[in-house]
Amino acid sequence: MQNNRNYFIAIALSVLIVLAWQFFYMNPRLEAQRKAEQAAKLQQQTQQAQTTQPAAAGAGTAVNGSLPAGGQNATATLTRDQSVEKTASSRVIIDTPALAGSINLEGARFDDLRLKSYHETVDKSSPIITLFSPADTKDGYFSELGYLGGDTTGAVPGPSTVWTLASGDKLTDKTPVTLSYTNDKGVTFSRTISVDDRYMFTISDKIVNGGQAPVSLSSYGRVTRYNKPETPSAYVLHEGFIGVIGDDGLIESKYAAVEKEAVNPAKATGGWLGITDKYWAATIVPPQSTAYDAHFSHFTDGTPRYQADYKEDAITVAPGQSLELKNLIFAGAKEVPVIDRYETSYSIPRFDRLIDWGWFYFITKPMFKLMDFFFRFFGNFGVAILCTTIVVKALFFPLASRQYASMANMKRMQPKMEELKAKFGDDRMGLQQATMQLYKEEKINPIAGCWPVLLQIPIFFSLYKVIYITIEMRHAPFFGWIQDLSAPDPTSIVNLFGLLPFAAPTFLHLGVWPLIMGVTMFLQMRMNPTPPDPTQAMIFNWMPLVFMFMLSSFPAGLVIYWAWNNTLSVIQQSIIMKRHGVKVELFNNLKGLFKRKPAPSK
Repeated sequence: MQNNRNYFIAIALSVLIVLAWQFFYMNPRLEAQRKAEQAAKLQQQTQQAQTTQPAAAGAGTAVNGSLPAGGQNATATLTRDQSVEKTASSRVIIDTPALAGSINLEGARFDDLRLKSYHETVDKSSPIITLFSPADTKDGYFSELGYLGGDTTGAVPGPSTVWTLASGDKLTDKTPVTLSYTNDKGVTFSRTISVDDRYMFTISDKIVNGGQAPVSLSSYGRVTRYNKPETPSAYVLHEGFIGVIGDDGLIESKYAAVEKEAVNPAKATGGWLGITDKYWAATIVPPQSTAYDAHFSHFTDGTPRYQADYKEDAITVAPGQSLELKNLIFAGAKEVPVIDRYETSYSIPRFDRLIDWGWFYFITKPMFKLMDFFFRFFGNFGVAILCTTIVVKALFFPLASRQYASMANMKRMQPKMEELKAKFGDDRMGLQQATMQLYKEEKINPIAGCWPVLLQIPIFFSLYKVIYITIEMRHAPFFGWIQDLSAPDPTSIVNLFGLLPFAAPTFLHLGVWPLIMGVTMFLQMRMNPTPPDPTQAMIFNWMPLVFMFMLSSFPAGLVIYWAWNNTLSVIQQSIIMKRHGVKVELFNNLKGLFKRKPAPSK
């Protein structure tokens, strides 16, 4: 009975995991899709209404009490290609191994950026991912650096400033470009932009005061976007505003939370801030030695938009003197090795948290490292999952050995337990004391079987996080029909795995790998005798089927892990049970399923 109790504790915990997935992921996702369709219709109606209204605030209007809000277009009717083509003569081309796009000389704005290595679907002929788009498009998304001055400063670079290309004709990972702007007070701004072979831009500004009076000005930076993901990811993944602001540590704010109330951290020195999606992000790293105010905001004037920005304390440049500032802009894919390298090489505090490793960071990230090691060796992330599972099973083998040993000892003690029950009858207190004494004499720990299950729950969640959040898993193939380990198994038994010409309903979707997982779970459960209680026996028989349907919506990589883990558990349990002289019940239990049951006596 104790053995059954431990097993049903494991089942209950597993069911809790799956129900949590259904409640926190699948239901919200379906609801989000429904709301997204409604929001799209509402936005279209709003844009049509706004075409007859004045445009949004111009360059002279302040937001957050400080930053200019220029560049907004209330109509937002152009596509990205149309907008870029319209301003082609005032753009500097970006062409690196990882990036394609351009910089708009108006505002020196990064508002046209595509990721060469990533496509919208598994099909390599599908369009590449677009990260940044101009402000006059529906999906406007850009990053910008500028200055705030005063009456004595003259005009300073902002959203409407038209820079001059001073040197270079194309920004590549080997050739920087330099922009220049001189205002009416004789202050010259020289901006050198360089980029590495991945996603980090370095913006070095030199301010030369050629006038007769000192100038005081503040630098600012912002990441602004007009849209948000139409189908938000699961609640276990953060999308929205993110940053490490000074000593406050990591700050994460969802779009919905900022829509209700802006986030204004205390003034700080050092750190970074921006906006993150599941696989992509845009962040600004301000100068690390100057204090700044940061803001996460949502604006509804003109076209609604989200903005992460900072404003530094004012600096003064004396006549005939110069000053240099350096900012970093990250815009691209959240590749783990690249993010880690930037954190080290640029001394960006906790930049690796741009990837949402979750509560079990100390488990999740090492697990990815292990999986990535196997991937580099075998060249297949599916195989890497199988190898990682073997390593995890090996690490937990001592605990599993104790678990199965405890189960074996409990089985061996069943005759004595029955004798005690017969002896004490309804005397529960006496039976409990006698049972504990028997455990003590036989050196049995009745709760030893629960610990491996409890300890492996963080492992399960960590592995799920790795498969779900890391871009390395996106569109990563296994073998055969699994071309994306981060997506559910695309096959379905309803249409005979694609042989019949129709798509299976979502709630009936059941692929090959969930079926394999269900079979392995069924075999694992048959390693133990069928419970004598009819209710427990019914749960025992139906649990694999329930799990097959519930896990059919999980990423294929996770289902493959579960099936492989079940298989290893069956092998492991067989070895340990034989070592302790306990009969393996698998084959007898399987035979019992097909034996004709005796007719009940009258």
